[in-house]
Amino acid sequence: MTLPTFLIIGAAKSGTTSLYHYLSQHPEVYMSPLKEPKFFAYEGERLAFNGPLTRINENSVTTLDDYKKLFADVTDEKAVGEASPIYLHSEKAPERIRRLIPSARLIAVLRHPADRAFSSFVHLLRNNYETEPDFLKALGRESDRKHQNWAPLFYYRERGFYYQQLKRYFTLFDREQIRIYRFDDFVADPKRMMRDIFSFIGVDTSFEPDLTVRYNVSGIPKNRLFYKTVSELQRKGNPVTSLLKIVVPKPMRKSIRDRLTMAATRNLTRQQLPPDIRKMLSDEYREDILKVQELTGLDLSPWLES
Repeated sequence: MTLPTFLIIGAAKSGTTSLYHYLSQHPEVYMSPLKEPKFFAYEGERLAFNGPLTRINENSVTTLDDYKKLFADVTDEKAVGEASPIYLHSEKAPERIRRLIPSARLIAVLRHPADRAFSSFVHLLRNNYETEPDFLKALGRESDRKHQNWAPLFYYRERGFYYQQLKRYFTLFDREQIRIYRFDDFVADPKRMMRDIFSFIGVDTSFEPDLTVRYNVSGIPKNRLFYKTVSELQRKGNPVTSLLKIVVPKPMRKSIRDRLTMAATRNLTRQQLPPDIRKMLSDEYREDILKVQELTGLDLSPWLES
């Protein structure tokens, strides 16, 4: 039975999709064809999330047999992995990982929690899942949405309190099995970070992936019609997409898809998060950031300066 030797456990909206694709390029790495199985978060559960985003109920892997099928095509790869950012937030995932793959290597990328929250909000707004266009009001509705059992992606504020989430892993696994990175460093020098990750998971560090595309970047559509057209082209069963599968190699199709999505949206950066809301959230997170810094040894002083 082949199971992952490493997992990308989070955090959501912190570059994990890009990291997944960069790792997929390495000839000695096998990545699950389903990027986010979410298995260890929802093993054995019958999901019934409410709210606008319910597809998580259908696209999550909840049985071990189905999870093993994701790795049926592994051949001689030295490292096998998957990326489910929900694992960091999930209270159940650490124990389940420890039980099934106790020697797994665990990777987390942390983003300033205020920026992460806003990026998640913009992502859902872009895809028409967020029903409240005002970020501050959406933050105010978080508790009610959680009570109504909306999907965890809507927990903008809660998912940024990293300390307790990380503490669960540091309690169950040896520190040598856990590698934590700052999103800021991933953006500034992705090549260096990828070399470090390759070393951590035990594959050739001299391999250089194509880092020219950033995946799953949050943004608001420049033109709703163009964005809708691009989204429709990505829909399973679309005749144009079906034809492209015949004549265009898979890596090239992915590149075309991602570049079209990037062209259809404008990236929302830190400057577009209202400064007063960013300061409010940063103040709320301050104590937690200090705890994360002590737990991980990361220098998070730039987060505190904001």
